[in-house]
Amino acid sequence: MLSAFPPEFRRYRSMCEKAIAHLTWEQLRTPLDPETNSIAVIMKHVGGNLRSRWTDPLTTDGEKPWRNRDTEFIDDFESRDQLNVQWAAGWNVLESSLSSFAEADLPRQLTIRGEPHTLALALTRSLAHIAYHSGQIVQIARILASQSGTPWQTITVPRGGSQNYNRGLGYTPGT
Repeated sequence: MLSAFPPEFRRYRSMCEKAIAHLTWEQLRTPLDPETNSIAVIMKHVGGNLRSRWTDPLTTDGEKPWRNRDTEFIDDFESRDQLNVQWAAGWNVLESSLSSFAEADLPRQLTIRGEPHTLALALTRSLAHIAYHSGQIVQIARILASQSGTPWQTITVPRGGSQNYNRGLGYTPGT
């Protein structure tokens, strides 16, 4: 079961990075309306969340005292490189933690904001959180690319392409 987590986390990271590759720096910082977050802000939040949750997860609470979640929703980046550093830092901490776990660790207890979780539950919740924000990032990127006339390179199964995709996998539905 533990082996299922790393490829799923990588899949969502890859989708996000393929989506943001379509956009300019200014587009990454553009919210769709004043009450929504830009992709840059979502990326900052994801990086901060992963860093906090997966730094010493079995020995310290997942909500670290050094994390200031509210500032994750403020776009204070000076460059795309600075954003990418924060994004990568969170993913690097997650990947390091994932590589340190064994199957026997899944029932171990850890805490997030003082609430007990098994490692299996914490990983599941984290993956769901990443999936939620990945969907936001991809959708916002598609909208912004479309508005600017930027050609979109499909990052999942293209519309109308399910049969070809399945054939490429050597899969025939119903067999």
